[in-house]
Amino acid sequence: MAGAAYRRTMTREVLDPVHPDGARPSWLAPLTGRVGAEARGVHLCPDLDEQTHERLHLALLRHKVLFFRAQHHLDAAGLEAFARLLGDTAVHPELDDWHTDASFSLYPPRFGIAHAAGAPARGDGPPPDTARSGGETEWANTAAAYDDLPVELRELADRLWVVHTGPAETEHPLVRVHPETGERALLLGGFGWRVAGLSEEADSAALLRLFQDHVTRPENTVRWRWSPGDVALWDNRATQHRAVAGPGGRPRHSRHLAIGGETPIAVDGRRSVPR
Repeated sequence: MAGAAYRRTMTREVLDPVHPDGARPSWLAPLTGRVGAEARGVHLCPDLDEQTHERLHLALLRHKVLFFRAQHHLDAAGLEAFARLLGDTAVHPELDDWHTDASFSLYPPRFGIAHAAGAPARGDGPPPDTARSGGETEWANTAAAYDDLPVELRELADRLWVVHTGPAETEHPLVRVHPETGERALLLGGFGWRVAGLSEEADSAALLRLFQDHVTRPENTVRWRWSPGDVALWDNRATQHRAVAGPGGRPRHSRHLAIGGETPIAVDGRRSVPR
């Protein structure tokens, strides 16, 4: 689905919410003006035809996260087989805090995918191939957040680097250039621990909070209420997300895979570095 052919097809018209002919494709229903769309009538499987691959890929680059209802045919093996069309896969836990998947890595995943396997009865433990997530999940468009920054803050953000900490520790640019669309997006979230080069923790925390607050403004977000069989597919290079507890805090069970990985590139062309 990814690759040079798709990068060549990326134009401003793809990213623009208004299609050149004045109409949106009937199979795609945007959920907000900035992020999220429901893809209708698509049966996810490992042998999708090339045309479907391409239209899903371009829609994903435009809307950042796609939702597919009633994919009940997918079991753990089927989900992984489909995900492998996009790259190498790894199981990833869901988190309650805003984050970009595995941003502590030198190679954060390109994409993420989650499949709601259903809500278990009380007292049942999750199957071994699932991760617990909330009844709802929110996503934020980090490219739109960057675009909304005042000019002075964009210029500051372009120069800053942030240390992301988890099982590994990596120094990433606060602003990464999307390798396919050319958009600039804020690379931050819960793993972003401190601003590199600042000795005062309070100053670092204030800057991180300032930019993170721009990411999660309501106009940049979409919330999805899970039903059994739902699938979400997102561009991890231009989003953050977080799990939201369901009614009464009752968890749903969902399979969550991280897909592929590449080193972020800063506005000045430098790449992220391990620490």
